[in-house]
Amino acid sequence: MVSGLRRACRGVAVLCVAAIVAGIAVGPAADREPDRAASGGWSFVRSVRGGEAVIWAVGDGADGGRRGKAVAARIAKGPVDRLLYLGDVYDDGTAAEFADDYRTTYGRLAAVTAPTSGNHDSRNETTGYDPFWRGVYGVRPPDWYSFGAAGWTILAIDSEAPHDRGSAQYRWLRRALRAPGSCRIAFWHRPRFSAGARHGDQKDMAPVVEALRGRAAVVVAGHEHDMQRFRPVHGITHFVSGAGGHSLYRLRRDPRLVFGDDSHFGALRLRLRPGVASHAFIAADGRTLDSGTVRCRARR
Repeated sequence: MVSGLRRACRGVAVLCVAAIVAGIAVGPAADREPDRAASGGWSFVRSVRGGEAVIWAVGDGADGGRRGKAVAARIAKGPVDRLLYLGDVYDDGTAAEFADDYRTTYGRLAAVTAPTSGNHDSRNETTGYDPFWRGVYGVRPPDWYSFGAAGWTILAIDSEAPHDRGSAQYRWLRRALRAPGSCRIAFWHRPRFSAGARHGDQKDMAPVVEALRGRAAVVVAGHEHDMQRFRPVHGITHFVSGAGGHSLYRLRRDPRLVFGDDSHFGALRLRLRPGVASHAFIAADGRTLDSGTVRCRARR
């Protein structure tokens, strides 16, 4: 409970210190810090200017090892306008691991990275994840935020923070989705759909995905250490891009999958133009393992 309170109480330290020490709840603390997250995350990650953008997405690779460094090197060869880092710095997201493992692996891309917290990071988020990204951007990273690129809105969701229908994060998402159209990409750590033998479907993410229905075209997650592309579900193409370097997890046969790979390390690349996202899974050695196109419905 106490660690959960520390996470919930960011930004209201004076009110929460006594509660943390006593180990008691203080109510919906996320509502007490509104509105750095509800505002869309300030200008935490700047929007990409222009009519084209190249966005990469990968997670589960920051362990300081050669395999993650190979994936990061492939991304860095570019072009890369933004990297969506889908979470997990091994083993526990400590300050030392961010300094020794993340910085030496994906740190070269930090200035263009849009991060989200993974289940490993959340264990020490206030001492590892938060200070690292504060050092990059000068502000504490909001738990959820958005930015734009090539006519698309990109939504960072925190799968490790409350995201049920009554949560502050869910209410922020509903507000962010008010405008019509589906030219949105959402990303987070634990995938709603997965053919992975290790974790499988994360059913608790269902409220988020249901909110995105008709309002987004692409969802990207990590957590499973492999690459997956699903047949569209209610108009949304779901990707898992967790082959960032730490290890590989076996995939099950799954009729929902269009593509799955559990034998290569690599990342998802999205080339964005207004109304169109060209996607490709790129292995660390540069091979294209899968590719295709997703189209979205612009605002009217």
